[in-house]
Amino acid sequence: MLKFVPPRPRIVDGKRTFFIVASQFNPRYVQGLVDNAKKELRILAPRATISVKRVPGAFEIPVVVRELASQGKVDAIIACGVILKGKTNHAQNLSRSVTDALQRIAVDHRVPVINVVLSFDNEIQARERCIENRINRGTEAARAAVQVTSVMSELRRS
Repeated sequence: MLKFVPPRPRIVDGKRTFFIVASQFNPRYVQGLVDNAKKELRILAPRATISVKRVPGAFEIPVVVRELASQGKVDAIIACGVILKGKTNHAQNLSRSVTDALQRIAVDHRVPVINVVLSFDNEIQARERCIENRINRGTEAARAAVQVTSVMSELRRS
């Protein structure tokens, strides 16, 4: 995992539509991801429409992402959730299931889905990557979303 946030891509001029689908579970950390993603999107795509949809937990993220992707009205979707490992393998199973579903949705619907449903061993890791700024995954997700929408836009114009 990167120890820093990748450099900021260039600002996009065109109008874009971004959705953030965020879990309500582990709210402190998820809100950190959402806040940082929105802040970065506003910088990189100042004319963009940014909407947030909340779902109960990480397991519910893919069904809402699929619905948004199937409507064809979005340039990219950022999926935000935090899974903290416990004493069983539930977190690992949940993380794999969500990741697989999000990838299938992106490929099937040809809509970039940035997966920021993160699994951590402990709250220290979650705080470092969701709330603090040095390696914030929300910021990184926004940068990836803007960059991939630019690539998709170029490909669709060709």
